[in-house]
Amino acid sequence: MTIPAPWRDIGNATRLAQGYAGRRGKEGDSSGGPKPERAGKSAWPTLVIEAGFSQTLAQLRIGMRQWFSTSNHEVKIVLLAKLDGTTSLLEKWEEEIPVRPGATTTRHSLQHQEPVLRQTITITRDTTTDPISYHVTSGALVLSFRLLFLRDPGPREGDLAFSIQELEEYAEDVWA
Repeated sequence: MTIPAPWRDIGNATRLAQGYAGRRGKEGDSSGGPKPERAGKSAWPTLVIEAGFSQTLAQLRIGMRQWFSTSNHEVKIVLLAKLDGTTSLLEKWEEEIPVRPGATTTRHSLQHQEPVLRQTITITRDTTTDPISYHVTSGALVLSFRLLFLRDPGPREGDLAFSIQELEEYAEDVWA
């Protein structure tokens, strides 16, 4: 998949909590954000990926909520990948502040924003077939351009979609 606009791969760099002296930061498994908006060394990503094999899904969800709050709501999408021997569960969580014409966003409204589960995809590994096959439920994974790049898409730009085939290739790489 080609990212259609300037993008900075932040990787697994640690980010410190904003506005809270001495508060711990977060370190995701992978992350990124738009350039130049999130190009600074201490800039927060707009996308974070958290993967877990030994962690429970509940623990991954706690980490997801921490990403949104610790970043002071600068992180916009958190992808969770819960892995086990035959299944990969992907959850796409978003936190978007509703925008009303003329309204202002306050610290209080940001602190009380709840993340929303926008998409769940299950990928199963079938080891009874030769070669091993992978099955994806619920279609492509779609990431909002506006949340990733902090602007509306321009001509020939749009949401990023990872097809079923791309998700199957991802699964094959994970279990390789």
